[in-house]
Parts: sequence; structure tokens; C-alpha cells
Amino acid sequence: MSDWRFAQKDVSEELALLHHFSIKKNQNGGEICFIITVKEFVAPPRGQFARFFAQADKHVNQRTAPFLPTGWGNSLLDALSDCARTIREFPYEGEEVAAAKDSPGP
Repeated sequence: MSDWRFAQKDVSEELALLHHFSIKKNQNGGEICFIITVKEFVAPPRGQFARFFAQADKHVNQRTAPFLPTGWGNSLLDALSDCARTIREFPYEGEEVAAAKDSPGP
């Protein structure tokens, strides 16, 4: 067990170690870069059973029902994989894709 965990004095503080990852989504001939932050909590937050929570930096599915990809898990791999699966499954329809479609062609 790492000593950073001993810095938490009360469970309500929700002390967490942050892990950062990037993933490129290939879509419609372009690439969209997502940054995923995984929080490794000392103890699961109130109401949760898992210690790892992953969240992307961009919404997906913006034109239908936009949402931010997330994932919970009992390991870093579980949370990260769940978040990445959601990024792969739903289209990114943000400004980066719209700008690429609106640019004049040759």
C-alpha cells in the first residue's frame, strides 16, 4: 500500500491519485484526441463500491443526447476500459468534426 493514502484523515475528503491517459478516436477520416482522467480513491466515495473512476474530457453523441464518457471499476484497468469503450461506441459530433466537414475541398 502506498503511503500517500495516509494523508486522508476522513473518508469525506475523497483523496484520490490521478492517472492521465490519451486515446485517439478515428472517425470520418479524422482523429479526435480524448484525455481520460482516472481517479484512484483511497476508499470508494459515498454511495459507490468501486475505488476507480474514469472520465473523458469531451462529450460524445452531442446531436442526439450528449454525455461525458465515464467508467467505474475495482481496478484502474476496469475503469479505463469502460470509459474507452464508451468513446469508441458513440460518435463525436463536436466542433472539431464540424470544422473538418465545413472546410472547402480541393
